[in-house]
Amino acid sequence: MDLRSFPDVLVVGGGLIGLVTAWRAARLGMRVTVVAADESGAASGVAAGMLTPATEAVFGEESLMRFGLRSLSRYPDFVADLAEDTGVDPGYRTKGTLQVAFDPDDLAVLSELEKLRADLGIRTERLTSRECRRLEPMLAPSVRGGFLAPDDHSVDPRRLASALRSAAAARGVVFVPDRVVRVVVEGDSVRGVVLDRGDVVEAGQVVLAAGVWTSLIDGLPDGVVPPLRPVKGQLLRLRVPTGVEPIVTRTVRGLVRGFPVYLVPRTDSEVVLGATQEEMGFDTRLTVGGVWELLRDARELLPGITELAIHETCVGLRPGSPDNEPLLGPTRLRGLHLAVGHFRHGVLFTPATGDVMAEALSTGRLPEYASHLAADRPLPTPSSSEGIE
Repeated sequence: MDLRSFPDVLVVGGGLIGLVTAWRAARLGMRVTVVAADESGAASGVAAGMLTPATEAVFGEESLMRFGLRSLSRYPDFVADLAEDTGVDPGYRTKGTLQVAFDPDDLAVLSELEKLRADLGIRTERLTSRECRRLEPMLAPSVRGGFLAPDDHSVDPRRLASALRSAAAARGVVFVPDRVVRVVVEGDSVRGVVLDRGDVVEAGQVVLAAGVWTSLIDGLPDGVVPPLRPVKGQLLRLRVPTGVEPIVTRTVRGLVRGFPVYLVPRTDSEVVLGATQEEMGFDTRLTVGGVWELLRDARELLPGITELAIHETCVGLRPGSPDNEPLLGPTRLRGLHLAVGHFRHGVLFTPATGDVMAEALSTGRLPEYASHLAADRPLPTPSSSEGIE
């Protein structure tokens, strides 16, 4: 890259959110540069790829789930647009999601969410234990029942990231493999960024989309980037032996004695088993306790899982904002935007975030449906946000 160039948009971060922002801006005719370093624990390469607003709906997150439903509805056209720019298959699967309960208490918890899903206009079908096992024969007979969410889908985040990167490159996006250490601010405006190797890259607009590491970038006045906390997730990638029946044919989300667990099948005989949720700072260690909890709960639902090979172990850091909702669009510094804080929903929110950031970069404003996610909105202080789930 010629560091004397002056892109219209400089995106800091090469995960799904940074890539979709860069690609959508380039599609609008903007000259875009992405600066990204490989970060151990980056969420995009670890995520399971569930697109499941129905089976993740919880009371108190109605506005967030509406944003998720909007983003889910965008996925078919989003995938088609990616295919137009590149031939990479993102592994988009539309077979639905089965949510199951291990015991009566778990089933009661899931049943309480029926009204919420109905209020949000989400289709689900209540199933008996036998009906659950008819859909997924490898489920344990002890499963008490569940819900089928036909519109909850999945995608392979690694393939999606590859598709987005290829699509961005096809639209002329320039990639710089380095770390941004500081944002250059002059008065109330952003001029560019300083790279780890010391080079200064100037740009018309800068988007900070480096996940939880965004908070570590220097040079910004206090409060421009709210504190982002890493939420650790441990995950296993399993492999179904050749010639063996699939352990699951669709995404299965379970509740086992109050503990959530999920299995997401891929097209290549891989099954993703996840994931823990731990407030452990920037700790990216794989732990015996975390792996044991996943295997313990998965075995209660699917005893045959013990026959699968462990293909890969992963640890990721989800970026949580003070209110656990994304921070999108313009900040109080002219030319500086945020696209961070997606927490558990980064993959689901990718298409809608691309829409929002494209509008913000071209008009300076957020669309009305995303106004509650504005980067400069009032946020709870750390002490008052403790305990937010």
